[in-house]
Amino acid sequence: MTGHHTRIPKTRISPLDMLHLGFLGIRTRKARAVLSALGISIGIATLIAVIGIPASSQRALMNELSAMGTNMLRAQPVPDQQPPVLLPEDSVGMAERIGPVTQASAVANTHALVRRSDRVDENDASGLTVLASKLNLLDTVNGTVHSGRFLDPTTQKFPTAVLGYEAAARLGLASLTSGGQAPQVNIDKRWFTVIGILAPVPLAPDLDRSVLVGWDAARSELGFGGHPTVVYVQARESALEDVRAVLGPTLSPQTPGLVQVSRPSDALAAKRVTESAFSSLFLGLAGVALLVGGIGVANTMVISVLERRREIGLRRALGASRGQIRGQFMSESIALSGLGGIMGAALGMAATAAFALSQDWPAVIPFTSVAAGFGGAVLVGVAAGLYPSVRASCLTPVEALAGG
Repeated sequence: MTGHHTRIPKTRISPLDMLHLGFLGIRTRKARAVLSALGISIGIATLIAVIGIPASSQRALMNELSAMGTNMLRAQPVPDQQPPVLLPEDSVGMAERIGPVTQASAVANTHALVRRSDRVDENDASGLTVLASKLNLLDTVNGTVHSGRFLDPTTQKFPTAVLGYEAAARLGLASLTSGGQAPQVNIDKRWFTVIGILAPVPLAPDLDRSVLVGWDAARSELGFGGHPTVVYVQARESALEDVRAVLGPTLSPQTPGLVQVSRPSDALAAKRVTESAFSSLFLGLAGVALLVGGIGVANTMVISVLERRREIGLRRALGASRGQIRGQFMSESIALSGLGGIMGAALGMAATAAFALSQDWPAVIPFTSVAAGFGGAVLVGVAAGLYPSVRASCLTPVEALAGG
């Protein structure tokens, strides 16, 4: 009829076909898709590396500060008290029952004399102290063995000894040779076989000038009564002050004021200040990196959509609806953003790990940042592709073809 025109029927496209159509644009324009995804991945990789590298540096610093005893306390009777205060024999178990305490150990002065040989003057003790030691002492004070081995459940029952670093030097035993005959020292006229020499212990320097024997051996060989003289405690750093407040009353309920507990290390205050400063730094860096990455994603996606107006005009002329045009380019935007996010996450994690290892830092991969970066890439890609897609879908076929 006159005055009527033929309307092209609209085609129906399923969501799966729409997704396939979006990936088709990527497959047919591989070079452009790779460059677009590369621009996105650089932004995401920057976000992860900018957060991950300082996080690795922070972890290395925190480990160094923790090695300075930020979570350790030392309890002992107040000196020169008459009569002397005796800590309970189960002091270690009592300390371990305090909630935030993670580990406890103890030593006890046996008041025995140690000599390199029985021919040395009995009054010459070389200024060394013979201590009965719990088996977990080294773990509690962050100590290590320089040569030989430490006491274990078997050797601690027999007359064996482990020398502190300075004690070994004074007794003329710099190191132990494997396979050779183990040296001996004379403690209260009894021979003890030396099975180990400790490295210097910065957190407990008294141990450097001591000779350590097993708790059971001290009882059987030296007449030790079983009362600790120093209790070492490790606790959660966040509750260290609370543990310090209750440690004395726990070890000596009747005379808590006669138990002296060390104050937390100054390194703990430094560690807390450093953690606070790093937290603020991370928030600032994450915000800047996300902004830069978001701008890069948005710029890439806007250009990717706008440069295809001719294709949009042709599809509109063939009957594609505005919703189908929007769906096609939105699916392509999401696919490109997801691809770029995956590439960026892998690149950022690799860069963070490589730099951390080159500096001998523990590699800290911020998985929350990885997830946030990937999710941010997709969201920014959606936001960046939405406006151009809507604008392009509103064009008439003639306008779109003329503008191509």
